Amino acid sequence: MVVVREYEEILEAYDKAGGEQANLKNKAIASLIVHENRVLKANEVQGIKLRAEQKENGIMAELSVEEGRKIAYPVHLCFGVLPKEGLQEIVLRVDVQSNSRVSVIAHCIFPNAVKVTHKMDAEIKVGDNAEFNYQETHYHGEFGGVRVLPKAKIWVGKKSIYSSTLTLIEGCVGLLDYDFEVFGEEKSINELIVKVFGKKEDDIKIAEKIYLNGREARGLAKSRLVLKDNAKAVVMGETYGNAPFARGHVDCIEIVNGEGVIARAIPVVYVKDKQAKVTHEAAIGSIDKKQMQTLMARGLNEEEAVDVIVRGILG
Repeated sequence: MVVVREYEEILEAYDKAGGEQANLKNKAIASLIVHENRVLKANEVQGIKLRAEQKENGIMAELSVEEGRKIAYPVHLCFGVLPKEGLQEIVLRVDVQSNSRVSVIAHCIFPNAVKVTHKMDAEIKVGDNAEFNYQETHYHGEFGGVRVLPKAKIWVGKKSIYSSTLTLIEGCVGLLDYDFEVFGEEKSINELIVKVFGKKEDDIKIAEKIYLNGREARGLAKSRLVLKDNAKAVVMGETYGNAPFARGHVDCIEIVNGEGVIARAIPVVYVKDKQAKVTHEAAIGSIDKKQMQTLMARGLNEEEAVDVIVRGILG
């Protein structure tokens, strides 16, 4: 009965986080639901192996896509902690085999967190001529009591595409310590995108590293942060051109709206091969006053106007 109740409660929270329960219930769609360190549901489909089991200190999850498989529907993952306090530790291993294609949509839900830690340790391997797209959306409460600690190493094969997007806009961030590293082989395309709205006492640390190790590999490390109140953030975007005709770019924009905000951007570009090219662009600025005036002239108050602008920046 406890598991049934948890399952129903997390589905309700999943709806509030922008997901659709139907995707988690559809047997034609691969899915995984984890509450705290308990697996509530795991559904495999043809071409995908999706397994999860509880270990002493958390969950071990494995996602494997068979060679040559083009998966029609995105895989849906739901990780959540509903009580005010808790620890969730996810060890994730992904193997997207050659000539295959799959997308993953993950929702991480912590609506009541006062003292919750969510840790993820991921290793992702994308075979040659394959494609893997990962979208992760967080839904937090207003208490700021979440520690989110995602770390990942991603290996991307020849002529393959890897892209990931982390979106954390709803609720207070709490502490975010994001650390992703990508290693791209010949003619691979590699993208890391982060979108975060920090407020109150939020503490945000972003580390994006892309190693372009193969000839004509491409890479983009892109971050968009908006900070207000006493939030602080440091973004470290690094791209390494290690092979002929590799092309990389670091793109960071931080918008500040508050006297107590602290924002830092630290782009690193490194070229090892004389035929590689890596560029960077970093900007820290404030909310556009003209946009604010226009929106307020249309009947919005200051807070509502800021919210509209923020969602436009992070959209």
